[in-house]
Amino acid sequence: MLEGFTWYRQSAFKWKGDTKIVYIDPWGLIGDRPLADLILITHAHFDHFQPDEIKKVQGPKTTIVAPADCAKELSGNVKSVGPGEKLEASGIKLETIPAYNSVEGRLDFHPKKNNWVGYLMQLGARTYYHAGDTDNNAELHRIRTDVAFVPIGGTYTMDAREAATLVKAMKPTAAVPMHFGFVQGVGTPADAERFKREAAPIAVTVMRPTNEFENK
Repeated sequence: MLEGFTWYRQSAFKWKGDTKIVYIDPWGLIGDRPLADLILITHAHFDHFQPDEIKKVQGPKTTIVAPADCAKELSGNVKSVGPGEKLEASGIKLETIPAYNSVEGRLDFHPKKNNWVGYLMQLGARTYYHAGDTDNNAELHRIRTDVAFVPIGGTYTMDAREAATLVKAMKPTAAVPMHFGFVQGVGTPADAERFKREAAPIAVTVMRPTNEFENK
């Protein structure tokens, strides 16, 4: 189910399909980096929104989908979105999913009023959900997807246990932990293994990033 996916670091991924190239929150782009058909940005924090990284894979035919505060800083074919939208970009069907903090002590990191997002994507024959930065919010439990990419690093988002609770409520076919190992205080590879244990019986794949982990 993860054929064509590359994990760079934090929440940055590339999907290479038969005819389309999609990047999500590009950061740390090393190795093969073909020009994008579609770039998706979840929110404005530095570990998700890096205009210089975007430029590395943005071509004349690239579409960028991003929340309003990010979209206004970009040029080219840019679509500004908020939560709860359904759209098609570069021939790919998308739904924007609310992404925000609801746990006391995190509320100022990703306020609901910022209208930041995750994405439900139809890539090839399957659906994939990239959660962005979020907590285990009840409205996410309705999402039906083949694969869920969820943050597990804690501090600014769900931790491993909270993320496991979310995916068990969503019941995807498979789940992938992200947002750990690269920012001080935001998870380690051990948290990914904890998520894998606690998410059972959901099948979990811990991907290997192209960048070296900074949090061991």
